[in-house]
Amino acid sequence: MRGAYIGRFQPFHYGHLAALKWILKREREVVLVIGSAQYSHAIKNPFTLGERIEMIWSVLKKEGFLDRVIIVGVPDTDGQHSLWVRLVETYAPPFDNVYSNDPLTRLLFEEAGYRVFSIPFFEREKYSATNVRKLIVSGEKWEDLVPEPVAEIIKNIRGDERLRKLYGQV
Repeated sequence: MRGAYIGRFQPFHYGHLAALKWILKREREVVLVIGSAQYSHAIKNPFTLGERIEMIWSVLKKEGFLDRVIIVGVPDTDGQHSLWVRLVETYAPPFDNVYSNDPLTRLLFEEAGYRVFSIPFFEREKYSATNVRKLIVSGEKWEDLVPEPVAEIIKNIRGDERLRKLYGQV
């Protein structure tokens, strides 16, 4: 069976990786759906779709999961929530199950007839993309919250500098 794991991954951190490993124990393959694909250079969505794909692909390669995970980007429907499931189905290969803790995502996919599963949180207070972004902006240590390839990519694209500029810290 194939499951869909949906998130924004801004950036991909160890909590996301733990969730993906948990899902891979239950599914033959995972479609990793990067939502809000059209957004970047914003406080909640600082990284482009391409940058997020590169971050995740690099982690999958290092972990040996490239043969079991398909990455797709899906744009938001800007409040037209009833259309979003159809958009995901259009952009992604077929999947049987959906994994998400987001209440709206869960509701929409349940109403569309999918089996929807919650994902156990992995040290949620520590491993959240919001926390990673805040630590980057404040100049505190954040690198130990993301897999090494993600930290390297953020530094290489000067994503830390981008975030500080977005927050008006530079």
